[in-house]
Amino acid sequence: MSDKVVTRFAPSPTGYLHIGGARTALFNWLYARHTGGTMLLRIEDTDRERSTEAATAAILDGLTWLGLSWDGEAVSQFERAPRHREVAVDLVRLGKAYYSYETPAELEAMREAARAKGLPPRYNGQWRDRDPSEAPPGIKGAIRIKAPAEGETVVHDRVQGEVRFPNKDLDDFIILRSDGNPTYMHAVVVDDHDMGVTHIIRGDDHLTNAARQTVIYNAMGWDVPSMSHIPLIHGADGAKLSKRHGALGVEAYRSMGYLPEALLNYLARLGWSHGDDEVMSIKDMIGWFDIGDVNKGAARFDFAKLEALNGVHMRKMDDHALFDIFVATLPYLEGGPALAARLDDKKKAQLLAALPGLKERAKTLVELVDGAGFLFAERPLPVDEKAAALLSGEARAVLRGAHAALTAVPGDWTAAAAEAAIREFAQAGGHKLGAVAQPLRAALTGRSTSPGVFDVLAVLGREESLARIADQID
Repeated sequence: MSDKVVTRFAPSPTGYLHIGGARTALFNWLYARHTGGTMLLRIEDTDRERSTEAATAAILDGLTWLGLSWDGEAVSQFERAPRHREVAVDLVRLGKAYYSYETPAELEAMREAARAKGLPPRYNGQWRDRDPSEAPPGIKGAIRIKAPAEGETVVHDRVQGEVRFPNKDLDDFIILRSDGNPTYMHAVVVDDHDMGVTHIIRGDDHLTNAARQTVIYNAMGWDVPSMSHIPLIHGADGAKLSKRHGALGVEAYRSMGYLPEALLNYLARLGWSHGDDEVMSIKDMIGWFDIGDVNKGAARFDFAKLEALNGVHMRKMDDHALFDIFVATLPYLEGGPALAARLDDKKKAQLLAALPGLKERAKTLVELVDGAGFLFAERPLPVDEKAAALLSGEARAVLRGAHAALTAVPGDWTAAAAEAAIREFAQAGGHKLGAVAQPLRAALTGRSTSPGVFDVLAVLGREESLARIADQID
């Protein structure tokens, strides 16, 4: 086995890249990056009934959006079937596997007999030592591995520890069906060996498979890769993650307005930690991650924590970088396409200028769309209920004075110049600053909350600001 770490992510293309799969991909990617190794991608598309091109495309798209790049071309497991067959036949030649010729009815009878005795339904090995010349004419046999009957198979797992499986429980399982198609159990071993995979990192629902796969490795005399079976993700209520908890495809998280880096940070913290560090950059995660530090227990998915963490990442992010991600994600966000359609150069400049104030109040890019709405609103502005309450008769009189004060601002129109004019007006009229700022905000944005009102004035510009205030006075 080479010293270089080779991991792999091997999804089945029967649906989108779900959140558990994304975390498995992340752990493989982080471990490969941390050790200076490579991560390969294999699409396990042997289930022809359920595998679709659309699902494969969605998985590749999801990984790309998250920034989890793989090395080399993605491998199709289905296309490697001839190689899987070749190894199965080799195992027969080596005396490590054999053809068995039961009909489905005979297998069912065998299972029934075992159940009647209160035993688990296992294959009884009746063709294990029979001569193939006894095969019924015209029947194609399935190939079964000769599993060891005594002792135990040990899986040395870097997360679960040493896991022991009594060999009497493994039975002689099928590696090549009678129609010539390899089983998943067999295909995985041949692929991992041929692809040079040194470290298998996958969900702990595969732990029993690990014992069977170890039997195949040993039969071929191949090195068994390092195994790490990571705990599954549960919902906040402790039940296995389902659609209602957030077991959605990653593209759903994109349309909910989460940043890839924040989602990766959150997923990394599900089952793995580094001291008390909650907020991590990709660089931090690569530097700190080790598969041996992953917990055995199931992790709980919590939307509120993800949202809070996303807000932290947005606030920490450079404005230009956040602007680029925001604009690229607009087509996927609720209300985003309408905003994207009106994003000319002037609006882009306004949006970038408003970002420092907008991102302080937003936890997701969807909330950013909502917060930026005032920049794109057409006059006369629609005013929401809370804002309308701030525009009572008395407030309109205050607005009139504020409008006059702002009209008189000399020189450049800046947040500082607007603030100086409004403070002077408030002081002279004996108003509290809030009594002037609140109706101003309502007139400028149609909302009761927004970035700082002087920033809003600066971003909208002199002409638009004065026109919006005038609309509410007249």
